[in-house]
Amino acid sequence: MFIIFIDDLAKLLERHGITAKLFADDVKVYCEIIDAGDSVCLQKALDIIANWAEEWQLSISVSKCNILTIGHTGTDDTTEYYVNDCQLPRVISCRDLGVTVTRDLSSSQHVNEIVNKAHREQTTLFVVLFVLIRAFIMYVRPILEYNSVVWSPSLKKDIDLIEKVQSQFTKRLFGLKDLT
Repeated sequence: MFIIFIDDLAKLLERHGITAKLFADDVKVYCEIIDAGDSVCLQKALDIIANWAEEWQLSISVSKCNILTIGHTGTDDTTEYYVNDCQLPRVISCRDLGVTVTRDLSSSQHVNEIVNKAHREQTTLFVVLFVLIRAFIMYVRPILEYNSVVWSPSLKKDIDLIEKVQSQFTKRLFGLKDLT
């Protein structure tokens, strides 16, 4: 439903010759900056978005807005851009729909970020796994082994029943499911 609602903004920007991409409540505005007139056009786009949002009583998360220059520009564009009197910061990379985009469009920074995140998650899994194994050793095994020298099971069915407890535990652990 929001896409139908925001379609009005896309058409408004298009009427002013401004390229925009919309995804859900996310709006990307971009243009090629060759001269000062292009900078004015980009600021105009930001003003149109701010006015449209105000008219529809929507707030813009200015803290999530930034300016990313892609490629090497022939000009030294140091123009400052504003949304609702708040200056937008210039960045060398930003996240867009979960992907890190850099000024040279290299995927290296994104790959480093997802690899680091995967390592952190993996470490968390190992910590959880370690805690679960320690808990099993501290709380379950003593119940099974208490005074086993006295009652040492000799029947196969009794041994299998006791080993089934450990087997069920290992099947629940990530990576140990296929172990018997």
